[in-house]
Amino acid sequence: MEETSTKDEGLPLVDKLIINFICDGLHPFSLVEQSAFKKLLLTLNPQYKVISIHTLQAGMEVAAKKMKEKLRSHLSEVSYVATTTDCWTAHQQSFIGVTAHWIDEKTLERRSAALACQKLTGSLAFHVLARALDKIHNQYRIRTKVVRTTTDGGLNFIKAFKKFGKQSQSWDSNNGLEYQLPPHQECACHLLNLVTTKDANAEEMDYISRAAFKKCQAMWNKSGRSCNAAEIFKEKCERKLIRPKKTQWNSTYMAVERIIEIIRERGEDAIGDVCKEIDVKMLSSVDIAFLTEYCTVMKPLVKALNILQSEKKTHLGSLLPAIFKLIAELEKQKESSKMCQPLINAIQTGVQKRFGEMMKNPELIAAAILLPEFKTTWIESPGGLKKAGLDYVRQHLGQTAEAEVQLNKYLASDSKTMDLLNSFPQIKKLSLKLNTGLPASAACERLFSTAALLFTAKRASMNSTHFENQLLLARNKEFRQ
Repeated sequence: MEETSTKDEGLPLVDKLIINFICDGLHPFSLVEQSAFKKLLLTLNPQYKVISIHTLQAGMEVAAKKMKEKLRSHLSEVSYVATTTDCWTAHQQSFIGVTAHWIDEKTLERRSAALACQKLTGSLAFHVLARALDKIHNQYRIRTKVVRTTTDGGLNFIKAFKKFGKQSQSWDSNNGLEYQLPPHQECACHLLNLVTTKDANAEEMDYISRAAFKKCQAMWNKSGRSCNAAEIFKEKCERKLIRPKKTQWNSTYMAVERIIEIIRERGEDAIGDVCKEIDVKMLSSVDIAFLTEYCTVMKPLVKALNILQSEKKTHLGSLLPAIFKLIAELEKQKESSKMCQPLINAIQTGVQKRFGEMMKNPELIAAAILLPEFKTTWIESPGGLKKAGLDYVRQHLGQTAEAEVQLNKYLASDSKTMDLLNSFPQIKKLSLKLNTGLPASAACERLFSTAALLFTAKRASMNSTHFENQLLLARNKEFRQ
């Protein structure tokens, strides 16, 4: 590291500023745009000797090495780490992305960092993913600290964790497996997305819903394919339509909600006139009534999605309270629903199908109980769930008189802030272990969103190492010197 630091310190100040500028992700790293950047610098200062692409790459490599070493050093002081991982394909190339998450033991605030976005070759078979993930965990020396890894429901990921993952507390780091992965958590947002798209597809409910969505789809298609139609919507309704996206979990709800907002603000006649002008079927009063009720029914599910895909304020213990609240709100919807009863029933069935096993998992129940925000208030019936969670807590605290006193005082406290954990050291330690994990892999999706800004069609031939360096430097600014 001393040698690379010397090379870095020998660079002119302007060159360092250029490297930092690119590391911040503010400037695309392509030959065409770099040429334009050079011309700008020479115009401002004709005497300046422009940094070469090789010097630029070397400078970014030095910066990336320093950042990774600083991140490794920080993670060495952390007791528990969670990771999320997913695969991303762009321009006929595949990458595995990994993010790390932990809770600061002093401030009890969640921290996160991007660990990797490495290129994969060949098929994305389960053993290829297991090898890559295990290597990344080892690279940052967190293999034994990772308490849980969250992924989507891809069969290759599920098989990788089934074969190489930690299945129980008796898992041994010397068990002879070629790769050793932590316990697996399937992404809750991905599961809720399956509930809405597979289990409770509104278009398959009945004639009314199919007719309403068919008309909506016609509007979405027309506004997306015709600039004139889009301009008409914006001019007459003062709003643009939102088009559903298969990759966005709540996009159908948002698209329908926008239509209902236009109707509420501008009236049925406004959107009717637009439909007539762009030559699509108008929504009837029955269609509007259904779509309005559809938004009401789907709103609790969207709220649950927004909670679970958050990084800063969400913990693994947030999962079950969010799901149980969703179930309770859907049950209330049944009482007032006139047109969406089949949809509600389908959502309830889907939630039970996708989350049934998780809702009985003692570890997940205990994780929620050990979050001061929830404790046991989210458990409506005092029966099996509460007992299972508290039994798990007592078992892992150690069944001593002191631990029992701490647990009873913790449960009796009115405080709902994370600071409460500082008053109960044993409970705090177990809470951090159980709640370091994330219920969703949305953090990896955000990593890929940044990657897409860097890895464009014009830069598809970029060296994968340089691409990863620039991406990690842009995402991990707090760990750069």
